[in-house]
This record gives sequence, structure tokens and C-alpha cells, in this order.
Amino acid sequence: MSGEHGDGRLRGEFIEQMVGKKNYQILKEIKHSWDPHNIFNPNKIVDTPSMNTMLRYAPGQKTPEFKTVFRFYDQDILQHAEQCNGSGDCRKTQLSGGTMCPSFMATRNERDTTRARANILREFLTNSDKLNRFDHEEIKDVMDLCISCKGCKSECPSNVDMAKLKAEFLQHYYDANGVPLRAKLIANFNNSAKLGAMLPGMYNFMMTNKGISKMVKKFSGFAEERSMPTMHKTTLRKWFEKRERQKVKGIRSKAEAKGKMTDDRWIMAPAPSTVSHQPSTKKVYLFCDEFTNYNDTEIGIKAILLLEKLGYEVEIPKHEESGRAWLSKGLLRDAKKIAQKNIEMLSPIVNENTPLIGIEPSAILTFRDEYIDLADDDQLQLAKELSSNVYMIDEFITKETAKGNISKELFTKEKRLVKLHGHCQQKAWGALSASEHALSLPENYKVETIPSGCCGMAGSFGYEKEHYDISMQIGELVLLPTVRKQAEDVIIAAPGTSCRHQIKDGTERKAKHPVEILYEALV
Repeated sequence: MSGEHGDGRLRGEFIEQMVGKKNYQILKEIKHSWDPHNIFNPNKIVDTPSMNTMLRYAPGQKTPEFKTVFRFYDQDILQHAEQCNGSGDCRKTQLSGGTMCPSFMATRNERDTTRARANILREFLTNSDKLNRFDHEEIKDVMDLCISCKGCKSECPSNVDMAKLKAEFLQHYYDANGVPLRAKLIANFNNSAKLGAMLPGMYNFMMTNKGISKMVKKFSGFAEERSMPTMHKTTLRKWFEKRERQKVKGIRSKAEAKGKMTDDRWIMAPAPSTVSHQPSTKKVYLFCDEFTNYNDTEIGIKAILLLEKLGYEVEIPKHEESGRAWLSKGLLRDAKKIAQKNIEMLSPIVNENTPLIGIEPSAILTFRDEYIDLADDDQLQLAKELSSNVYMIDEFITKETAKGNISKELFTKEKRLVKLHGHCQQKAWGALSASEHALSLPENYKVETIPSGCCGMAGSFGYEKEHYDISMQIGELVLLPTVRKQAEDVIIAAPGTSCRHQIKDGTERKAKHPVEILYEALV
């Protein structure tokens, strides 16, 4: 009658037959003694109605077909939401470890669990009388604090991908209600960054001047307390193209020759000149994501110089932005166009011998995740083949080290302690160990992973005025207190650009990308 799981509403009516009338009466007395008003899980074990009185679907009930932007393999969006079996693993606290579910860890409110989000989506997609069954404010309210960390994709026993469900919901909700201005601004990050990069000094002044920045934040709906990202003096792509032209002309700047950097060119080689580049035997393509290109240019430059030092020829191919900002705001049709263009542009050149490497986890992992679900049927196989040769730079370095292509002898013997915070989507793909192994290349670097979940920033989430407080609450669960406790000489590592920004705002400590740490550890 009853097996591994509890009896509950499904089998409760048969408990009396199983334990006998006398024992069943004792159960009822115990229940009444401890719960005289019958408020705790009523009618689950005793006085349970017949199992066919609480069915999710009525006999003969039909549900419509859902036309979605994302591909849901061998199921539709409702069936994916139905994967939630209610086990409640998403109700764990930060003490349990893992990422799922950051907002619940902070609020301890059932409505902020993955389970609640799956349940409300399932309810309205099943029973709504609207033509667009996504057009319900109630769904939007419950989805609001889902920060699309993708922790549930790997940690939920049923692998419910709530980030995917939320993005699909938002697209259809916007179809009925229009796209908010702030969502448009965030999604168009790449286009606005292009404008800012034309006059980076002026842009940075506006973002850092207290008065002007306050007005910009108020207009955009961003939190006044949050610092805004700034532009580098040049973009990574411009730096790379200028450097390549100089190579063709056979020109090496004095700054590069002396191991120094110039202000706008950033042609540098600060590692001691006694270490020459390893012979370039392999070529890699570097994905110039929009965040590294405009904001984290220095990290991109160091990544290129590191790869060259390790013996790899680096090329930045022509491609579109990653589409991560569009995905994060649920503008899937725009993200789909970007994905299709990138698949078309990169599939002919990326393969096992010339892989595609990315610096920002949330950008490069779109190739392994959303692109496959967004690709049209005629592009699906290309998308899958492309994804199999796409790596975070940490993964690539770890893989090449295991093959014997990268030696520890290239790195310092100095003893250092590195505290690592992994990116949520990196952890969802089981790629955190790659950062741990890569950072251990300097043989006396001790790498300790901070047992943190999400940092709380989650892309644009932590910038939004109504989400700032919860963003900081999430950060304060584990990550920020841990960073504050570290001595000044401890290196804080974080592959994600949002994570580094949260650490800076929350602790005034600078966190470094693993490639920065490795580049600076070269001898």
C-alpha cells in the first residue's frame, strides 16, 4: 500500500485498512491532541478524502498546445513545469550548500521557491480562461525573485529549469502587456555600450558623478546605492585589431618591448622578458563577449597574453553579442536571432582543433545551453556540434594541462592562498572544478572554494531598485562575510563579472578573474 514515500493525499484513505481500526483511531487521537484545530497538513494522514477528489486534471480535461520560443524536448512548457514533484529540495538553506534557491534562502518564504514558481505556472497554464494563458499578474509576482541562477537545473531532483521557464513566461507576458522601459535598456546593453565606448570618459563621469548618476539611476529604475559599471578606455576588439595590424607591419611599440602598458593601447607584457612565448602549435578562437569587450577589457587583454604565453595563437572571429542580456529579460525572439547568427558565423570555423573559448561564464555558456534550445530545426545539429567545442577559458586551460600541453614550470613557486567564488551558471554545468584546477597551476597556490551559492547580483537583478535589498541579503548569507574575513594578501577569485561587482560593492575588495591571477603568476 505504501512504499518509500509518505502516504499523504494519494494513499491516506487506505491507512485504516493497512494499520487496522484500533491503531487508526490512535493516530486520530494523536493528531487531535497535537493539532486540535486541524491546521497542520489537514486531511493528509487521517480523515483523508477519497483519492479521486483532489485530482489535478479532471476526466476528459484538455489543455491547449503551447507555441514557445524555446525548444522543450519531447514535452511542452506545461509538461516541463509538471516535472516538479514537490519534493521541496528548493527549500534548503545556505547551511546545506549548493545554489538552489537563492531568494528562498534569503526570504524563507514558500512563494520564493522553485516549487512555488512551477506550481503557479502549472495552475494558470492548466486552468486559465485567457487566450494567452501567460497573461497573469499572479505568475509575474511569484516569478519576480527568480534570479535565473540555473541552480535548479542541476540541483532539483527533477531538473526543473526555472530560468528557462521564467524567460519563456516573460516573452509571452510582454506580448500581452508590452516590454517595460528598464527591460529594454538592460536587454540593449550591447548597443548602449557601443555608444558609451565612443566617449568613455564622458560616460564614466556620468556613471560616477554622484548627482548625475543619481538622476540616471532614478530614470532607469536602478538602486541609488548600487555603483554602476564603467567603460574601459578602449574595447577589447579595438585593442586586438590594432595589435594585429602592428604585427602585420612588423611594429612593436616601445611599451610592449619594455614590458609596460600604454593608456589607450594597452599593449603590455609585464611578465619578465626571460620567459618567451611557447611555440604556437594550436589556434583558439576567443569569444569577445559584450561585458569583456566594453567593461572588463583588461581581463580580456590578459587572457589573450596568457594564452599566447602558453603557446596558443589567439584570434577573435567575427560574431554577434552573446545575447545574455536579452535572455535575462525574457526577450527570447531577439535572443533567438542573435543565437542563429552566431551559430551560422562560428560553426564553419570552430571544431575540436580550433575551439571557441570564453571569459565570462554567463556569455560563453549560452552556446551549451540556450542556443541549442533556440536553434531552428535546420540549425539544431550545427548548434550541438558547436557547443561540444566551446569552453570557458578555465575549462580549456584545465583540459590542456591534463593533456600535458601546459606546464606548471611556467608559473611562480610563490605561496599564495586563493579564495574562489564560482559563477552560478558555471556551477550548474559542473564547471567549477575547472576553475579550481586552473588556479592550482602555480604549484604553491592553495585554492579554497567558498561554500557560497549565488552572489546576489545575478546580472541586472542586483541593480534594480526593488531588488537591491534582497540582492544584498543573498550576498550576506555566505559570500560577503567570508570575503571580509580574509587577510589582505589573500587573492579573491571570481570568474563572473557580476560576482566581482557584488564583491566590490559589498566588501570594497577587488576580486579577480582566474585569467588575471594566472597571468600575474607567470614567471
